Amino acid sequence: MRVIIDTSSLLSLVRYYLPFDNNGVLFEFIKNKILNNEIFIIDEVMVESGFNSKGIILKELEYLTDTSFKKTSKQPINTEFLPAPAPSKFINQVDNSFINASIRNKLTDEQYDSRRKTFLQSADARMIIYALNRKHNDSSERCVIVTEETEGSNDQKEFKKIPAICKILNIECMTLPSLIEQYKGQINLVIN
Repeated sequence: MRVIIDTSSLLSLVRYYLPFDNNGVLFEFIKNKILNNEIFIIDEVMVESGFNSKGIILKELEYLTDTSFKKTSKQPINTEFLPAPAPSKFINQVDNSFINASIRNKLTDEQYDSRRKTFLQSADARMIIYALNRKHNDSSERCVIVTEETEGSNDQKEFKKIPAICKILNIECMTLPSLIEQYKGQINLVIN
């Protein structure tokens, strides 16, 4: 299983799990999964991690900024110029399936083009494109996006949330607790 992890899940990890990881088991487990290219952090998630909650993610997971670790793990993954496997089809899906229709109807074409460009440069879109590329390159590989977002729209986001887009694209999506459950046999967590 290959995991692409969102900023929201990294934030949950450092806020709600690591404070109870007295022996550093979970900390080391996640570190090794990243080092062994089983968990991927893309460039835009790394950028968000530096700004989100005063940079707590990069402070707590200090190895993410360590030059030697980054070189060995080949992370963060550069997605700046990574195209979707079928670019025209993907843009069509962005325009017709990923956009919240009620918001799209209120935008001029110029406003929409600007918002679409911003979305395509976002961590959400880049994680999805990276997952599509991994699936395209190896259809037998289990590729999962881990995020704490929920499928339901409870805000005024112009584009659907990660789980809703993953559902459309048939990309597996789960939360951090579900991921930890998946690793249950590999990790021996003792929470005191």
